[in-house]
Amino acid sequence: MERELEKAKRGLFRNISRKIDSQAVVDAMKRVPREEFVPPPTRHMAYLDIPLAIGEGQTISQPYIVAMITAALGLRGNEKVLEVGTGSGYQAAILSLLLPHGRIITVERIPSLADRARSLLRELGCANVEVKIAGTTLGWPEDGRYDAIVVSAAAPSLAGELVDQLAPGGRMVVPVGSLERQELVECHRTGEGLSLRMLGPCRFVPLLGPGAFPRPQN
Repeated sequence: MERELEKAKRGLFRNISRKIDSQAVVDAMKRVPREEFVPPPTRHMAYLDIPLAIGEGQTISQPYIVAMITAALGLRGNEKVLEVGTGSGYQAAILSLLLPHGRIITVERIPSLADRARSLLRELGCANVEVKIAGTTLGWPEDGRYDAIVVSAAAPSLAGELVDQLAPGGRMVVPVGSLERQELVECHRTGEGLSLRMLGPCRFVPLLGPGAFPRPQN
């Protein structure tokens, strides 16, 4: 299987390199073993350019979408970054490599996923990543404002709680739309307010809680 995985990996990143104008992002993604972030039964599919289920109704995002989101942040390597929706920990692992002098706080509402991601990130040596259990407010306002925010779940609108956590000059990338279809939006906080750029259609699992989609009633 290892030979097949390596062949699929080469093909995946060859294709992504043609679409993403950031060799640093592609190189970081090549270094992160995506197969470690998916359940064993789907390990052979780790380098297909598709999302995969990781349990608890959640997914690991399509690699091309991850590359697009990460490149849009324009990271320099020393920023403080917030990720909303840890999931498998894959996005956080990529950010860890791109921020050798930075810090990543990633927030997950499902404790079992947070525990699994925390353990795997520790095994991979991602010492600059802190995994938190989500509270009642979107994001992690306890640590002040962030130079960049990645939202790895779909929001019905640009949540004011997250915009407030974005530092001046910072960028946030978030999927915005309905449960069925969203647009990936890059928000740049300027001196005049927010500058928005549409990056393309996407589909993510929903962001749940105050300021997002309502939690389902049991």
